[in-house]
Amino acid sequence: MNPPFLNPLQTRRMRNALTFALLSLFLVGCATTGTAPSLVSPAPVAAESPAPPVPVPATTIAPPLSAKAIPLATVKTEPAADIWERIRLGFAMPNLENDLVRDREQWYSAKPDYMLRMTERSRKYLFFIVEELETRNMPTELALLPFIESAFNPQAVSSAKAAGMWQFMPATGKYFELKQNIFRDDRRSVQESTRAALDYLQKLYGMFGDWHLALAAYNWGEGSVSRALAKNKAAGLGLGYSDLNMPNETRYYVPKLQAVKNIVSQPAAFNTRLPLIQNHAYFQSVTITRDIDINLAARLAEISLDDFKALNPSMSRPVILAAGTPQILLPWDNADLFQRNLDAHPNNRLATWTAWVSPQTMKVQEASRIVGMPEDQLRSMNNIPQKMLIKAGSTLLVPRKGALDADVTEHLADNAQVAFAPEVVLKRILLKAHRGDTLASFASKNGVSVSNLLSWNKLSANAPLKAGQSIALLIPTTQGRLVAKGLPVKGLVAKAAPAVGHGKAAGTMKPTHAQVNTPHKSIKVAKR
Repeated sequence: MNPPFLNPLQTRRMRNALTFALLSLFLVGCATTGTAPSLVSPAPVAAESPAPPVPVPATTIAPPLSAKAIPLATVKTEPAADIWERIRLGFAMPNLENDLVRDREQWYSAKPDYMLRMTERSRKYLFFIVEELETRNMPTELALLPFIESAFNPQAVSSAKAAGMWQFMPATGKYFELKQNIFRDDRRSVQESTRAALDYLQKLYGMFGDWHLALAAYNWGEGSVSRALAKNKAAGLGLGYSDLNMPNETRYYVPKLQAVKNIVSQPAAFNTRLPLIQNHAYFQSVTITRDIDINLAARLAEISLDDFKALNPSMSRPVILAAGTPQILLPWDNADLFQRNLDAHPNNRLATWTAWVSPQTMKVQEASRIVGMPEDQLRSMNNIPQKMLIKAGSTLLVPRKGALDADVTEHLADNAQVAFAPEVVLKRILLKAHRGDTLASFASKNGVSVSNLLSWNKLSANAPLKAGQSIALLIPTTQGRLVAKGLPVKGLVAKAAPAVGHGKAAGTMKPTHAQVNTPHKSIKVAKR
């Protein structure tokens, strides 16, 4: 088992004590020879901090920087000058040294434009993540993990439907209390997804006692890692990360993180220039008490819509519901500006959208008439496919006006879902009765109810059937073709028949749940 991670504060204190002792010896020596050291600080470098030595071999904790390697004039006791230096000071994971790490170092260093885009994108989030890691006494290498997961894009969605900076699968997100509904997806939330990711990583480290194995489990699944460890133990093989038989994606996962760590440690050695990111908060939380349109919130904060969405990426609709999202994130200097502009806003209504719950299964054109919204706009706003019915209990986003002029309740804001069912088109066909048929036997044989049979044919309940008599049935069009070919459809028609005249979907049709489609770059990640 690898040694536990060090408390970054303890590491810095130990480094400072060592530096002070060596500095005292150095000054005594200077006094003996009559020579005083220079105390003039060199000019600061904006883009890079002094680089620590090359990472040490695997299974060892990187030691503190030697005071001999640092010019006297650069010895610091004040907080880190930028976020990169602060991250370096908190490194506490064992280093991994293998060919895969070298391979990924070359890959990243050969793409300086890509590295610059990633690091610039991280500007808004790194300070917050580092603060959270230090609060939990976790290694600051983990602040670099979103580079691997999503290139620090909170809107990223993988082909496996993992979403957000930390790439949570829907089920795992629900386990860690990340709300996912038609209005928001907290897997994309900056604060909520970070909280959940660190909870998960702490849980995995508690299970395996090794950060490399914890990271493998984050990518591959804790069950997969546990089974791989059990298999190696039974075979008398090693139980470290590099010893396990893993999918290629997981085998490259920790080497990718190690490569980024090495580049952040010594950017100049990899021909990389890290942008200056100050060691202070980029954003702060602002409380809202009323629903508000996203466009209006951005205008009141006097920032671009893109910048607003970058800090509040969990919103899936053009309105923020105060009951479900009582706080928004704004750049530090714009928070007070937003509040002043909000207080001065002349219109008490801040949102032009609200929620409406369908009282029954109905056609889209019927719903559009009820809410006073053009059908095409209702479809596009709520992602309603063609030839689908809106299921009873579905929540739709509609214009806020008339009787629908109210903020959305907390229950809807947290639990709203929408579901659809295929729109059933019925076709009238004629079948011949045979000798001995009764209404009950004919209805049973053709999978319909007696009441529907009577209604469709205007028959009385005690009417006899004659051999060769034509009887009308109303069934879905696809089933009509089967009947015409003499193929069996028993058990299907009866469940579709009650839809006649009521505008409702067939009772056994499985609804398809609406998906929130957010433009994104597809990123290949393992299921989690």
